[in-house]
Amino acid sequence: MYPSSIFPASLRICVVIFALLLSVSVCSELKVRVRLNDGQITAETLESDSEQDIISVEFRHTDGTLITFLADFKRHVKILRALVLGEPERGQTQYQGLCFISRLEHGEIIPSEAMVRLRQKNPHVVRTAEEKRGLERLSMNMAVNLTLSWHLSSHIRSLCRDAQDFIYTREQDVKYWLEKGVEGSIFKVFPQNVETTGLPSCSATTDPWQPCLCSYTLRLEWYPCMLKYCRGHGSSPYKCGIRSCSKAYRFDFYTSRKQLCMWDEES
Repeated sequence: MYPSSIFPASLRICVVIFALLLSVSVCSELKVRVRLNDGQITAETLESDSEQDIISVEFRHTDGTLITFLADFKRHVKILRALVLGEPERGQTQYQGLCFISRLEHGEIIPSEAMVRLRQKNPHVVRTAEEKRGLERLSMNMAVNLTLSWHLSSHIRSLCRDAQDFIYTREQDVKYWLEKGVEGSIFKVFPQNVETTGLPSCSATTDPWQPCLCSYTLRLEWYPCMLKYCRGHGSSPYKCGIRSCSKAYRFDFYTSRKQLCMWDEES
């Protein structure tokens, strides 16, 4: 009969302990209480995986909208998803998914290996960002094919599956990815150019079936954007914390009818 294991018991224990330590160092989850722009408090979940080299931030607005941010460092891809609650009495579905994909710039958020090590001493404290970054306006003039999206990032398909035909990106980012060897067939140019078309804005349109230019604004209220360095007794600085930021994005994009952009209305 073969022995149950070729390793001695002490070595087997060490292997198990090492595996547990390794799993802790690869993935992490952090829950933070955050004050929203309207003064309300929400629970934000930050997850990181240093092996896949990704970070995600997710929270729910007081109106029920679920916001998810994912940074894919390996592919230089940033995904912002919004699940907006619909109004059935106005002929809308239960919710509408929107996915906005753009290039992840260097230094936008701390590296995944740094996020994995983050801990908070006071989990009940309500956090507000130390730095409020300005509004970034993006003209999303191209679409992404969900089925072929794995060519760009393997995370798009799972994160944007509820968006279906509402997965947008920008021509300038597409050019960058094409230069990196990404398959071009996953991108589609809209028949109307967001920046030059004469289409009216959805906010100025009364006909629910009229094609128009839609706008959607969201804000990441709190995320670790930079590492802090301190100086000890030695000459070399060391990592001693993070700096938190908030940032707003406005996305402008074409939609085939105002019915799909009911939040963009004049008050």
